[in-house]
Amino acid sequence: MLIHPVLLCGGSGTRLWPLSRKSYPKQFAPLTGEKSLFQTSAQRLSGPGFALPVVVTGSDFRFIVTEQLLQVGITPGAILIEPSARNTAPAILAAALQVGGDALVLVAPSDHVIPDAARFREVVRAASGAAQAGQIVTFGIRPDRPETGYGWLELSAQPDADFSPVAQPLARFVEKPDLATAQAMLDGGRHLWNAGIFLFRADKLVEAFKAYQPEILAQVRAALDAAQEDLAFTRLDPAAWGGIEDISIDYAVMEKADNLSVVPYGGVWSDLGGWEAVWREGEGDATGVVTSGEALSIDCENTLLRSENDALQVVGIGLTDMVVVAMPDAVLVAHKDRAQDVKNAVSALKARQVPQAETLPRDFRPWGWYESLVVGGRFQVKRIHVHPGAALSLQSHHHRAEHWIVVEGTAKVTIDDEVKLVSENQSVYIPLGAKHRMENPGKLPMVLIEVQTGAYLGEDDIIRYEDVYARGQGAKG
Repeated sequence: MLIHPVLLCGGSGTRLWPLSRKSYPKQFAPLTGEKSLFQTSAQRLSGPGFALPVVVTGSDFRFIVTEQLLQVGITPGAILIEPSARNTAPAILAAALQVGGDALVLVAPSDHVIPDAARFREVVRAASGAAQAGQIVTFGIRPDRPETGYGWLELSAQPDADFSPVAQPLARFVEKPDLATAQAMLDGGRHLWNAGIFLFRADKLVEAFKAYQPEILAQVRAALDAAQEDLAFTRLDPAAWGGIEDISIDYAVMEKADNLSVVPYGGVWSDLGGWEAVWREGEGDATGVVTSGEALSIDCENTLLRSENDALQVVGIGLTDMVVVAMPDAVLVAHKDRAQDVKNAVSALKARQVPQAETLPRDFRPWGWYESLVVGGRFQVKRIHVHPGAALSLQSHHHRAEHWIVVEGTAKVTIDDEVKLVSENQSVYIPLGAKHRMENPGKLPMVLIEVQTGAYLGEDDIIRYEDVYARGQGAKG
């Protein structure tokens, strides 16, 4: 029987600020290699025995999902768009209903690190027998430290020394513990980390919601029944979805169900829940220093130094147990022991209405991306990158005019009734109010510099007339 993967990728990952932000959360970033966490998760749950993945995400990320899957050669089975975040219970139930019947469903967050993909797939296949028999299977990770940032699972019996993937009844869920409790559980040998990964028959999960959360079941069914197809996406109905309780799958049904089993996983795993975890997963030198990008360590120990900009040098001197992460618009400096408190810094920045709290300098769109280079009182300079064959919407602006200078490739430019090609080192002027569009007709990326001038330069000053991506009005549509 095929296993149907469900990838959840709606989280914001505030503990990994400033790299991870609401506009582009950690699952889409290349944190531990050249590919994003989302891409490696999709690859890990693909191949023989696995159906095409179902992805549950938010509207702002729908084109990022399709682009990143295309880059690794994976076709999605379905992409469900949540109108608003409602935690894991509604999202998982919607995916189970989408798959339907007695199909096996494997739910996994898209921001975990599991280096040995083949071993993990073997463990999933070993757990499939229990799931086919009607058990809801969760996967417990062998702990190697008294971790207080994870939930734990208490087993009915201690796993064997080899951590064989044999299903056994779950005794209970344990909330994130204090250090003393975590140490006692580690020493006792009957507790595993809760990975938040589940394998079940779709109909068995629906039965669990019918028994313990019938209102949520009715609401999610209504949202799916009234869903609208939008290009390759399925938009869940906003009215039905908006009234659903914000609740995790553990609280909603898992802690109540009597058919839960645990399968131990003895391999390496991390949810990359903070910068201390990124440091731990990195390849450190003899002194425990992990560097990334243009970073230099002098007499440092057990420290993470990371630069996310080739033009920005990060130099650490005499640092111990520190995290330093530099972005073009923000820098984080923290002790590793305080890495979990980064989310508090994000909250403080949001309270001050600082844009860096949630927004990256680079804004990703279905046609490519842009970034602001200089912003003044009545002008803004952007670099715009357009993918081969891609096109921006036909649009106009009430408050600004624009100058475009092509620096790489060739742009096909429409201004009202005129269409022309603009090559490298050529420029064009778009008057205020003119209907205009740029396209990349070539096979290589097209890059241009845009100079905006006007009284208001906000991204919401866009009126769309035609759009190949079927976006509505607004900054992103």
